[in-house]
Amino acid sequence: MTAPTGPDLAHHGDAEVRGTDLTDLAVNVRAGTPPDWLRARIAASLGTLAAYPDGAPAREAVARRHGLPVSRVLLTAGAAEAFVLVARAFAARRPVVVHPQFTEPEAALRNAGHPVERVLLRREDGFRLRPDSVPEDADLVVIGNPTNPTSVLHPADGPDGLASLARPGRLLVVDEAFMDAVPGERASLASRTELPGLVVLRSLTKTWGLAGLRVGYVLAEPERIAALERAQPLWPVSAPALAAAEACCEPAALAEAARAAERVAADREHLLARLAEFGEVAVCGPAAGPFVLLRLPDAAAVRERLRERGFAVRRGDTFPGLGAEWLRLAVRDPRTTDLFADALAKALADR
Repeated sequence: MTAPTGPDLAHHGDAEVRGTDLTDLAVNVRAGTPPDWLRARIAASLGTLAAYPDGAPAREAVARRHGLPVSRVLLTAGAAEAFVLVARAFAARRPVVVHPQFTEPEAALRNAGHPVERVLLRREDGFRLRPDSVPEDADLVVIGNPTNPTSVLHPADGPDGLASLARPGRLLVVDEAFMDAVPGERASLASRTELPGLVVLRSLTKTWGLAGLRVGYVLAEPERIAALERAQPLWPVSAPALAAAEACCEPAALAEAARAAERVAADREHLLARLAEFGEVAVCGPAAGPFVLLRLPDAAAVRERLRERGFAVRRGDTFPGLGAEWLRLAVRDPRTTDLFADALAKALADR
């Protein structure tokens, strides 16, 4: 294992709320989930626990959802397992991770012995991708879209689009864990089959509130899927998780997810409007995910004062490319946002 330098890659938002009764603005899971109908589907699967899990129906459901052949789909125990599989299944001479972004891809690569190189996007550019910043000879590139924690949605096509990073001899890993929270899933590469070396990772955790169940999937060329599957243990996804994956790909569920994405977008606008009331708070934008990234002086002290007032927010200094002046906030309903804004006003005044 090559030791990472700088930020703590193992820190995640759940550490901010574990064992507390704080209002959670630190974890990007949609509030009020999973819905009752999904709980019922998962509960119904418990009668099958004596049998080994059969992933075929869920795999077929995912394939239908994206208009892909089953050979291009692999179910995983969450997107986190997918990062580990990528790191273990593929040799890379010059792997590059584009930051700031979710830290698990880099951690998985380092744990597998890969010498990871970081490409740091610039605050002055709004943390938007400049494709020429990625080394031409990088043979594995990882980027999130929309990116956690910046909430930037990179375009799929055009001179600055993610598709421009794909080429023969390179594995392009795009983490789309939050794409279903973007109305219309614009900029998604999930259904694209013409891009060489493309690997898209998806999670059901965020929209459906299934972090404890661990379910996600990979979309890639059949030979890449076969290599990842060889690196996987037998029966990696439980029967309840498979039942959830199948249910969340049904037309009614996709319609519900689309409505939820629209609500998130509206709730995010309300959050941005409230944050605009504070002259010393700078928000990274335009935001496209179910969270926003903000910068303010003494952010660490403000975060502690917010905790005293009942709110947990995500520190930003554990993301490469950010520092102690950054915080990430999950988008919540307007009432929660208004309560948070009142707490933030008091936290800022206390300084």
